[in-house]
Amino acid sequence: MGKKFEFKKYVEYKVYSVTNIKTGYGFRVLLTFADETTLTKQHSGYKSKREANTARDEVVGQLRDRTYIVYGKIKVADFLEFWLEDIMRLRISDNSYNSYKNVVYNYAIPQLGKMYMATLNQGYIRKFYNSVAAQYESIARLAQTVMKTALDYAKSKNVVGENLAEGVLLPKKIKKKAYRVLKIDVKKTLTLPQVFKLIEAGKETPIYMQILFAVLMGLRRGEINGLKYSDVDYINQTLKVQRQLGKKPNSKAEDVEPKMLTKQEIKVKTPSSVRELPIPDFVFEAILEQRKIYEKNRRRRSKEFRDWDYICCSTYGNPRSKGYHHPYFKKLLASLELPDIHFHQLRNTYTTILLKNDFNIKGIANMLGHSKEIISADIYGDTAEIIEDCLYAIEPFMKEVMPEQRENKYYDYSDIEEIESIADEYLQAA
Repeated sequence: MGKKFEFKKYVEYKVYSVTNIKTGYGFRVLLTFADETTLTKQHSGYKSKREANTARDEVVGQLRDRTYIVYGKIKVADFLEFWLEDIMRLRISDNSYNSYKNVVYNYAIPQLGKMYMATLNQGYIRKFYNSVAAQYESIARLAQTVMKTALDYAKSKNVVGENLAEGVLLPKKIKKKAYRVLKIDVKKTLTLPQVFKLIEAGKETPIYMQILFAVLMGLRRGEINGLKYSDVDYINQTLKVQRQLGKKPNSKAEDVEPKMLTKQEIKVKTPSSVRELPIPDFVFEAILEQRKIYEKNRRRRSKEFRDWDYICCSTYGNPRSKGYHHPYFKKLLASLELPDIHFHQLRNTYTTILLKNDFNIKGIANMLGHSKEIISADIYGDTAEIIEDCLYAIEPFMKEVMPEQRENKYYDYSDIEEIESIADEYLQAA
C-alpha cells in the first residue's frame, strides 16, 4: 500500500527576518492554507548573514511566483506511485494505465526512486532516459511522457519548483515521431458503392446501428457502445459523445455485475473526444426506429430488462462488448464480397469520404474527436484529382447521409406511437 498525500495550496505566507539558527544563519517561512492550517518551513545552514538574506530574497520571489517547493521531502518512488495509482488511474484507460505502470515500477522507481523530489534534476532525468533507450526505444518515448506528465502534476502541487523534464531530450538515436498523425491507407477503406452495399445488407444484422455510427459519423467502437438515447438532442438533431464502454484500470470481475468487466462506463479517449455532432437524416431515422424496438423490449421484459438507455444493446438492455460486432461484421463482408477490413476502418472510410468531398481538415479532426489537425492527407496523392473524379458519386451520398443546416425546423414525431416517453422526456421545447 503506497503512501497517501494531501497537497494543499498556500493562500498566505510570511517570511521572517534572518536570524541565528544553531551555528549559522537562517530564516523561517510560515505558510497558511485555505483550511486555515499552517506550516512552518526552516531554511538554515548559511555561513553569513549576507548569504542568508540572498537566499531569503530568492524564497520571497518563489512564493510570489508560486514556484516555492512546499513538499520537497518526498521520495521519488512514493510520489510516482501516488501519482500513478491515486491520480492517473482514475483518468486514463486500462491499456494506458498498464503502459504507465510498466514504466513507473520497472524503470523509473528502480533508477530514481530513492532520491527526494527536491533533489531531482535534469541530469538524473537525462541519465534515466539514456538507460531506458539502451534497452527499448519505444519505452524510452513512453518514459519521457510519464516524466513530463508526473512532474507537471508535481509542479502544480508545489512538490517541485519547475517541470525538470521539460527540455530534456531523448538520445539522438531515437528518431522523433510525428505527433499522433492519423495515417489512412485508402486501400483499406470502402468505396461509396461498397458503403451503400454494406449499409443496405447491414439492416438484417444486429450490428446495423454500430455500422451506421462508424461509417456515417466516424465514431470509435467504445464510443458507439457507450451511446445512450439521452445523448440525442431530438430537437436540434445532434448527438453528444461523452463516454465509452471499457475496463476501468485495476477493476476485477468481482467488482462489477456479471459479464460487465469490459462494459464499464469510462471517460472518452481525450478531452477533445467529448463532442457534439450533427446527426445525418439517415442515422437519425434509424435511431428513432431502434428506440421503438428498445421500448417494445422494455415493456415485454419488464422484470428482466436493464433499462440503462443504451442505443446499442441486447433485447434485455445489456450493453454490447467491444468485440460483439466482429463475427457479424466479418460474415457480412464475406457475403457481400467486400474487402476484409477491420471494423475501425469504417471510421477511416468516413474520414476519406469527407476529405474527398473537400471538407476542412480541422473540421474533420474535430468531428473525429482529435485535438489537432492530425489527418495525413498526402497519402491520397493528387487529392484535387481524386475529388474531381469522385465528386459525381459523392454528392448524392452526402446529400443522403450528411445533415442539412436547420434553423427552427422540427420533426413530426406523431407517428412514433410506441415511444410515449419521448415527448415528455426529450421534446419539451417542441
